[in-house]
Amino acid sequence: MSGYGVFQVVLYFAVLTAAALPLGSFIARVYQGERTLLSPLLGPVERLLYRATGVRQDDDMGWKRYAFAALLFNLLGALAVYALQRLQGVLPLNPQDLGAVSADSAFNTAVSFATNTNWQGYGGESTMSYLTQMLGLGVQNFLSAATGMAVLAAFIRGFVRKQASGIGNLWVDLTRSTLYVLLPLSLVLALALVSQGVVQNFKGAVDVPLAQPVEVTTPAKDNVPEKKEVIKSQQLPQGPAASQVAIKQLGTNGGGFFNVNSAHPYENPTPLANFLEVLAILLIPAALCFTFGRLVNDPRQGWAIYAAMSAIFLVLTFAAVGAEETANPRLTALGVEASPGNVEGKEVRFGPVNSAIWAAVTTSASNGSVNAMHDSFTPLGGLVPMWLMQLGEVVYGGVGSGLYGMLVFAIIAVFIAGLMVGRTPEYLGKKIQAYEMKMASLVILIPPFVVLVGTALAVAIEPGTSSMSNPGPHGFSQVLYAFSSAGNNNGSAFAGLSANTPSYNTALGVAMWLARYWLIVPVLAIAGGLAAKKLVPATSGTLPTHTPLFVGLLIGTVLLVGALTFVPALALGPIVEHLILFAAK
Repeated sequence: MSGYGVFQVVLYFAVLTAAALPLGSFIARVYQGERTLLSPLLGPVERLLYRATGVRQDDDMGWKRYAFAALLFNLLGALAVYALQRLQGVLPLNPQDLGAVSADSAFNTAVSFATNTNWQGYGGESTMSYLTQMLGLGVQNFLSAATGMAVLAAFIRGFVRKQASGIGNLWVDLTRSTLYVLLPLSLVLALALVSQGVVQNFKGAVDVPLAQPVEVTTPAKDNVPEKKEVIKSQQLPQGPAASQVAIKQLGTNGGGFFNVNSAHPYENPTPLANFLEVLAILLIPAALCFTFGRLVNDPRQGWAIYAAMSAIFLVLTFAAVGAEETANPRLTALGVEASPGNVEGKEVRFGPVNSAIWAAVTTSASNGSVNAMHDSFTPLGGLVPMWLMQLGEVVYGGVGSGLYGMLVFAIIAVFIAGLMVGRTPEYLGKKIQAYEMKMASLVILIPPFVVLVGTALAVAIEPGTSSMSNPGPHGFSQVLYAFSSAGNNNGSAFAGLSANTPSYNTALGVAMWLARYWLIVPVLAIAGGLAAKKLVPATSGTLPTHTPLFVGLLIGTVLLVGALTFVPALALGPIVEHLILFAAK
């Protein structure tokens, strides 16, 4: 790995940590209802929203009511997005006169954006009207992110409260997450991106003459004679992209306004824009670690979680960068210059290093945006983002969802430690008993079940295999990556898999739905159970959960679950492909 690669990774992590610390403290004050710098401006707006909707801030919800409200709210959001897609042909803000989206694609997209997955089987500029992008997909970018943050706030209250029947108010948590955190940050980032050249308008596509016309020849086929034509112009897409890009990154959504996502120069035009966008992906998930430490009145707990996440992230990011700085031996054998590393499928303005960093960041969060095609990565370079998703999206994970997923792993870690010493496990003063472990087991088992069963079915039937662009281990990797992305609410695509088919749209839509809501319900159930318990005073036999020992135990728990679950599948895909590729070296 080059010194340049090391410098880029270290610089990114240093800036991320420096930005996350104050933001984490700010978010904690927001959830505690304390006064902040934004309170004079946004406080009246918040109170007006409560009066208009009939929400009472002191209405404390039990976990079942909280979960039902969250599920119903997200279901209505998914239905609204589906309706917008099906009706967009007769709705305004459609300068391209795009027709209705097909039923299976509309279902997949509605579920995708409601679940914060943002998997896309379509090209944005050629499929979705501006109204659908803004009112449907853009709004869900905010609301799905706010849902994850709200569930996290409720989960933390389970540790803080004692002998309580409620875990907070969903509507208050959603409002504060959106109004004080997501909206202001998105506004600032959108303005910064516009300054770098990201488009933000309501124009239709612009027809621009080419500086040098291009002659294109279509070969003869099926009694159709050869055809030659001269291309003299190119259509350049326009639209309100900057505002969508800002929340897609900050909310760990990832859905691209344009088909090639953040590899498109209108979404990501400069190195500075690239750095700001990739920083935004992990900013809130990293900050929430410090929010957690403050809310439980022990900042060391937040640092311990952040350290565990960061250790896994840095090792795997260095591995991805190192793999992509290694040239493809097949191309080297043909005499192709290998000094830049593996540049296939990458934008030259970013290169292998920044493309690999983005790949690791977007899959460590449940973001899914891309600035390079993962299908063109080296086998081990592609393995890293795939495995980061398969670890459960807990390194740093989605906005809110990553941290509550990691806290579930922390519960499992203290349970394992308790078994080893023969003591009832405790975490943050709450005893971890059979009920919590049953719910935690669901949280860590459902995503692997969805991923592995979905992949097995897809590679066993013709509709699944016919979409592969490459047979053998690489084709298997394409399918495994798709279900890893959907089954962990990531949304990034390996590329090369034609997934916009009725079978894949349906299967991946079901996978996204199960992976999001079958986890939210047991997480809230754990919160309700913990909130009802009394606090247990720490004793000399209590396992400290802020020490390097616990950080190591937590890392080991996450890696052990990921290794035992997915290494056999990875061996059939990227690992064997690496051995085949480099056997000819």
